[in-house]
Amino acid sequence: MNLETMSPNPVWSPDAYEETVETLREHDDVTYKVWGGDWCKDCRAQLPDFAAALHAADVSEDRIEDFAVEKEDDGSKVGPQVEAYDIERIPTVVVERDGEELLRYVESADRPAAVYVADALDERS
Repeated sequence: MNLETMSPNPVWSPDAYEETVETLREHDDVTYKVWGGDWCKDCRAQLPDFAAALHAADVSEDRIEDFAVEKEDDGSKVGPQVEAYDIERIPTVVVERDGEELLRYVESADRPAAVYVADALDERS
């Protein structure tokens, strides 16, 4: 794991997010690509809970890739696959199936990353 912020939050409660965890568990054919920075306030606030939800859903580590991003003086982001995936803000989570992007969570979503991703996966089912 490249990001410290992708260490699961130990006090996150899966019982409070049963539907989210179950949806993440059901979709065992997707991969999660996560861009963030341990220096980033939003990443430190959002990614540990997202990681905890993936852990509670028994998502195997081989289905999760995380990429550490740095910020240039002009605010642009640099790091692995940033250009290929057009990453402008972090955290960003891209969910893929067979290499095809299904959905994308970007920093400003109106709900927690895990809830957003689970809801979007449900909509595509």
